Amino acid sequence: MSEEKQPQLALERLYTKDVSFEVPGAHVFTKEWQPELNINLSSNADKVDPTHFEVALKVVVEAKNAGETAFIVDITQAGVFLVDDIEEDRLPYILGAYCPNILFPFLREAVNDLVTKGSFPQLLLTPINFDAEFEANLQRAQMESAEAEGKA
Repeated sequence: MSEEKQPQLALERLYTKDVSFEVPGAHVFTKEWQPELNINLSSNADKVDPTHFEVALKVVVEAKNAGETAFIVDITQAGVFLVDDIEEDRLPYILGAYCPNILFPFLREAVNDLVTKGSFPQLLLTPINFDAEFEANLQRAQMESAEAEGKA
């Protein structure tokens, strides 16, 4: 009797791929703290070998205070995921939503650690629903595809 191969999905390695924290000038510490935040979040996935993917979640946060840059934090949190015998049509969801959901708490903690060690007030990124984002991006792509076909 042959055993059927079971689908496998697991985080095998978690690491900080890239990190940068910059405070352009000390004068930001002499002003009342009323920051304006610009937060840019993205993710990508690269195949490492037939059963492993590296998924990276990157955030760049720029804080301005009184019109001047107070700090810039740029972190890429990554993980190596075992993805074996998963249905091909499930792969985009796993790499685009499931894995980023796992990485986000670690990214959030890393951002907060850097910002507080930089002598600024705590910065906790708002939780993100990667499932909803994935669905919205999928619908947007389908609408753009339909529009492009209508013009052709």
